[in-house]
Amino acid sequence: MRTFRDRVRHALMFEAVALAIFIPGSAAVFDQPVDHMGVIGIASATIATLWNFVFNVGFDRAMVLLRGSVAKTMAIRVAHTLLFEAGLVVMLIPMIAWYLGIGLWAALLMDVAIVIFYLVYGFLFNIAYDRLFPVAPAAMPRGA
Repeated sequence: MRTFRDRVRHALMFEAVALAIFIPGSAAVFDQPVDHMGVIGIASATIATLWNFVFNVGFDRAMVLLRGSVAKTMAIRVAHTLLFEAGLVVMLIPMIAWYLGIGLWAALLMDVAIVIFYLVYGFLFNIAYDRLFPVAPAAMPRGA
């Protein structure tokens, strides 16, 4: 298992590297000023982080109330992911449209592209992170 300190390093590196790629890359792809995409990137990352915390606390409380447990089936995990992303879209699309002075449709398409970027980036980042900072065998749970 990873330590708390390692989890903090992971989260900070994840966001720092993502923004270092996202800001200039999205400025070029979306033909927007770098400073505007910097605001979008930092605001979106901040909103997503806060929403992640609030949503997961609320989801777990709802699970306990409705099912008596936080144990999740595959169907519940899919619902959890879709509800989280839907909530994030509802928060981000109007902010992106307003800040960049674009329509809601354009903001939605931009958000879809951002989600795709983060899916690919997250997958690749975590592979690289695990290779750069492997978990010591003694820290791994039995049977892993």
